[in-house]
Parts: sequence; C-alpha cells; structure tokens
Amino acid sequence: MRKISIISQKGGVGKTTTSMNLSHALMLAGKKVLMIDMDPQSNLTASLGLHGPGLTGIDSVLLDQGDINQYIVNLKNGLDLIPAGDKLGELEFVTKGGAERGFRLEAALRKLKSKYDFVFVDCPPSSGLLGMNAIMATCEIIVPVSSDFLSMQGLSRVLGIVQYIEEKLKRKNKKWIVLTRFQQRRRLAQEVKEKVYRYFPRLVLATSIRETVALAESPSYGKTIFEYRSASRGAQDYSDLAKDILNGERA
Repeated sequence: MRKISIISQKGGVGKTTTSMNLSHALMLAGKKVLMIDMDPQSNLTASLGLHGPGLTGIDSVLLDQGDINQYIVNLKNGLDLIPAGDKLGELEFVTKGGAERGFRLEAALRKLKSKYDFVFVDCPPSSGLLGMNAIMATCEIIVPVSSDFLSMQGLSRVLGIVQYIEEKLKRKNKKWIVLTRFQQRRRLAQEVKEKVYRYFPRLVLATSIRETVALAESPSYGKTIFEYRSASRGAQDYSDLAKDILNGERA
C-alpha cells in the first residue's frame, strides 16, 4: 500500500484538484484508492459532492478515537473517501498527548480493514499538527507547484519541513513535484519550470498539468474531471500523471 501526502504551503496550486483527479485516474487504471480529506476547509469532500452540517469523518477518528473503517464513503468501485468532518480544525488546538498527537493518523491507518493500493491524504496549506500527522503517516509526498514564484517559495518551505521530520525520525520519504496550472505560452510559467528542473532534477514528475477551464469547473458539480469532461486535456494530463506515479517517470 502506497501512502502519499499531497501537500503545499501555498493555496491555489491545485492540491485538491490533484488529490481527486489523480486518485480517480489510478482507479481507472485498476487500482483501489482511498482519499482522506485532512483540510478543515473540506474542499476535497465538497468537490466530490459531499457537504452539509453534521458531516463526520477523519475528525472523529483523530479527536475521538473513532474506528476509521466506519467513516469510509464508497464513491465508486475502487474509489473511497474519508471526509474531513466539521470538527477537524480542533486538532490543531489539542495540547495533551505529547508526541502522540503527531502519530494519530498513522495509528488509524494501521487499522484499515480494506486493502488499498493507494492512500492519498489531501493536506491543509499549513505546517500545523494536521500536516505533521499526514507526513508522519505517509511514505511519499507530492508537492504541486503552479506557475508562479510564490509557489516556488512554498515548495522550499515544504521540503524544509519534510527534511526536518526525516532527520528527527531517521527515515526518508520519497518526494515528487508536479507542475500544475501550467500555461505553456506564458514566459513566467517557462521560467518557473526551468528553475524547478534545475534545482530539483530528480523529483519532478514527467507530466505537467495544463491549466484548463474544465478542471476549475468540475468541483462545482461534485465531479472529477473524468466524470465531468473525460475527453478534456485535464483528463488526459491526470491519466498521464497516474502512469508517472505507477512507473516512477521523472521529467
């Protein structure tokens, strides 16, 4: 089971878009996939058509020691979701428990009864306790980088946090970078791409996700790009990205 956090210190880089569409692409490739919404804003949950007051999910698992298996929502055959839940943000204010607070998600994942090929954790755009739980619980990290220099700064912060955790735990996480919201004709996008290739040559996945209207529209319908517009460039890009993940294809 490959456990992967999708994380960024900057909002608007396509983190949730990548979480939902990469997961669906891998499901279409025959893999069994679980998504976990670890962002209190519940963007992944809402983007997949689940919303409303009183919704519970990973918040009950992390705060109340609920059984993780009871909060799995089946979306399709081979594609499941654990919603964020309304109380998830409260975890950031938990003071009791010491170091154990950072390992709650890891402990919960050990109790999964279903066998998954992939578990994706969609993280909040911050370096708090929720993000720490995600990094501690997973063995791989995907950092989406959009075509602007602020996104580059967010990438540097994320990699610095991950390096600190690796040194403390004396372990290495596999790290990937995916270029998102890419507009090939923009000079700035090409400059960002060149810098990412230059500084992180072995981390960049081969496929860049092009900016498309369909990718921006699909969450408002509670659908992934494959449900909303399967013949679009966005669907093709995420299908190719899934192949990169399966085969370790770097740029």
